[in-house]
Amino acid sequence: MNLDILDPKIQEFIDLNIGVSVSKLALQKNPFPTVEWISILNQIAAKAKAKDKLPTWFSTRNIIYPSKVSVEQTSSEITATHKATIISGENLIDLTGGFGIDDYYFSKRIKNVVHCEINTELSNIVKHNFNQLNNNSITCYSGDSIETLSKLNTKWDWIYIDPSRRNDTKGKVFMLKDCLPNVPKNLDFYFEKTNSILIKTAPILDITAGINELNYIKTIHIIALENEVKELLWELNKDYNGGITIKTANITKERTEAFEFNLNEIQIKPNFSLPKRYLYEPNSAIMKSGGFDQVSLFYKLNKLQKHSHLYTSDELIPFAGRIFEIDTCFPYNKSEMKHYLENKKANITIRNFSDSVESIRKKWKIKDGGNLYCFFTTDENNSKIVLICNKIK
Repeated sequence: MNLDILDPKIQEFIDLNIGVSVSKLALQKNPFPTVEWISILNQIAAKAKAKDKLPTWFSTRNIIYPSKVSVEQTSSEITATHKATIISGENLIDLTGGFGIDDYYFSKRIKNVVHCEINTELSNIVKHNFNQLNNNSITCYSGDSIETLSKLNTKWDWIYIDPSRRNDTKGKVFMLKDCLPNVPKNLDFYFEKTNSILIKTAPILDITAGINELNYIKTIHIIALENEVKELLWELNKDYNGGITIKTANITKERTEAFEFNLNEIQIKPNFSLPKRYLYEPNSAIMKSGGFDQVSLFYKLNKLQKHSHLYTSDELIPFAGRIFEIDTCFPYNKSEMKHYLENKKANITIRNFSDSVESIRKKWKIKDGGNLYCFFTTDENNSKIVLICNKIK
C-alpha cells in the first residue's frame, strides 16, 4: 500500500477526473512521478465505480481503493445495510473480508467485528479506510482465515463467509465446493466456533444445488436491488433440522417489497383462470425463489398457467412486483398481430412462450419503448396469447 497516493495534489487530481475516460488519461504523461501512473488511474476508475454504490466511502477523504474489479464485486451499501438486519449479538468474524463494506455495517449492530483477508495489501487498505471512517470496532487480520479462526480460539455469535469461485471453467453453473473457502468441507469446523453462520453467494447459484450441499439451513434470503437480484444469503444454525424459510426482498427507492414462505410446507394448489382485469408480474427476487404457487395463494390471485408465472384478478390489490391493467387480450396469430402490434412501439415480455423477444420484434417490426406493455404467454388452455397492458406500478 503506497501512502504517497494520499498526497493532497494527487487526491485533488483523482477527484477532478472522476468520470473522465481512464483509457484517454492513460495516454497522458504522469504528472506525479513519485507514484506509478497505473496506480493513480486505478484510483480514478475504482472511485468512479464507488460513487453510487459506496457513497459513504466516496464522500470520505483519503480513502484508498483496491482494483476496480474488487469494487464491482463488493456489496453495495444498500445491500450491506439490509444484510446487517439479519445478525445480532456481541461478536462476528468475517472469514472473507474483502473491501469491508459488509463488516462496516455489521459493526453498527455488533460490538466486535473481525475482518479476515488473505490478501495482505487489501487488508492494510481496509484497515486504513476504517480509520478514515472513524470506525474502531473492527479488527483486521491478514492471512488464512482458517488459521485466524483457530488462533483466536473464540466462540463467535456469527461467522460470515462470502466464498469466491476459483475459476470460471464451469461457466454460469457452480458449486459451493468449487469456491474458496470450501464451505461444505469446512462446515463442521466452523460449527465448533459458532452456532450461527451467514453465507453470501452470487445470485446465479441454483437454490436447490445450494440446499443439497449445505446442512442446517434455516433461512435463505434473496436480495434484489431495483428488481435485479444481487445476493443470496444462507442462514445456518447448528443442528437445525426444521423447514427452510425463503425470504425475498426487492429494495427500491420508494420501498422494500418483502415476501416469504416455508419451502417445506405442503401447499394447496393455486387456482387458474383466463386473464381478468389486472395482470401481476412478480419481482426478480420472487422469481428467483421459485415460490410461484405460494404467491398465488398468499395474494389470492389466479395463475394464467402452471409455467407462465403471471397472475390475474378482477380487483386491484397491492403486490410485490409490477401491476398492469389489461387493455386487450388476443390469440397469437398473424391477423391479430398485424391488427394490434405490427409496426408499433411497445415493451415486450415473454413468459412461457416459444419465441424470443428479439424474434417477435423482428417478425412484426415492433420498436422498443413507449407506454404500451405487451406480454406474450400461454394461458390455462395451453393457447398462446398476447396481453396488451397499461402499467399501474
